[in-house]
Amino acid sequence: MKPLGKVAIIGGVRIPFVRSFKEYSRISNQEMLTATVQATTSRFKLNGKLIGDVALGAILTFPADWNLSREVVLGTDLDPRTPGFNVQRACGTSLETVNLLALKIAAGQIDSGIAGGSDTNSDLPVTGPRSLGWKLIDLQNAKGFGDRLSKFLKISLRDLKPVIPGIREPRTGKTMGEHTEIMVKAWKISREAQDELAYRSHVNAAKAYQEGFYDDMLTEFKGVKRDTIVRTDTTMEKLAKLRPAFDKSAAGSLTAGNSTIFTDGAASVLLASEEFASQNNLDVQAYFVDSEAAAVDHVHGAGLLMAPTLAVSRLLKRNNLSLQDFDYYEIHEAFAGQVLCTLKAWESDEYCRKDLGLDKALGPIDMAKMNVKGGSVAIGHPFGATGTRVTMSMAKLLSQKGKGRGLLSVCTAGGMGVAAIIER
Repeated sequence: MKPLGKVAIIGGVRIPFVRSFKEYSRISNQEMLTATVQATTSRFKLNGKLIGDVALGAILTFPADWNLSREVVLGTDLDPRTPGFNVQRACGTSLETVNLLALKIAAGQIDSGIAGGSDTNSDLPVTGPRSLGWKLIDLQNAKGFGDRLSKFLKISLRDLKPVIPGIREPRTGKTMGEHTEIMVKAWKISREAQDELAYRSHVNAAKAYQEGFYDDMLTEFKGVKRDTIVRTDTTMEKLAKLRPAFDKSAAGSLTAGNSTIFTDGAASVLLASEEFASQNNLDVQAYFVDSEAAAVDHVHGAGLLMAPTLAVSRLLKRNNLSLQDFDYYEIHEAFAGQVLCTLKAWESDEYCRKDLGLDKALGPIDMAKMNVKGGSVAIGHPFGATGTRVTMSMAKLLSQKGKGRGLLSVCTAGGMGVAAIIER
């Protein structure tokens, strides 16, 4: 078996992330992803080219989106013979698309691929109860007018009640915010610490915009040229005035200010072998090294969003690295409190021994190296797009530095987490 090849990250493009129910209302995942993949195609001069594969994903999808990736490809200037496949791993979806294509490139199965994802709360896949589907099937199979009338009369008003996608964990009945409230109480994370992290997220994102960091990674869509959630006027005083959003008692600490808001958007990134990059005169920003997915038993008491602690621990062990061996960290901010729980867990000897099977704590990270261009609290979090957003941001950071190593960490619904290492 031939050795694995290196996987180059050429770069990525995304449409601006916006608050749901506003600028992208009634815009589908397919339309957002098509615009994003087309922008990536145009930026890297892939028009008319046959690339190895396209892996895309979204969480809130319609049944008609069963072949979403392939339909997106057919809506772009890529060679129409380019294949595509769908991926879904909750909020880790598009980081998983990057991982899967990277594995295919490393194995020599393909020489190039576009990974990405999107999500929208403004075009929700509202459906009907399963009972309606069953009764309609019975109606379709009925024999004769009398039988059809009998089957039709069995359809009740209850069968016509719309089913709207929920954000609660099916196994616990709790929302992600309610689960995170449990986590921050268990780890004794203060409201002030959460607000401070959220404030830093906005400050870093605003500064990144002033520096032009995002200029070549954004493509205008529906008249929107930049992310609309970043707040340049956020202050600790303003954040402190916000009321708790989940636990509304005096003990609640998660607010609209230190949590991500519903976001619409899409992102994609081009991966390639070194040979493909050279043949197509493409500069390499960084290299995708390795990835790991993990899960915790949140149904029986584990913190819902703590799985990245395991994923990162395994990833470090396999690559013979310490938690401090990184120049930058991109840790997805589903909630500021969730990030702080993760960081505190890595510093805990007890947690690292008991839950991660280590001899001692992984230790602290340099907070000045984390989410240096803003995190999800400030930029937004379209569920299926965040993984590729952090990938392209990290690759550009390392490209600008000229060398280094970056760690990506994304928590997800269902008690899962995805982590990855990027190097230059």
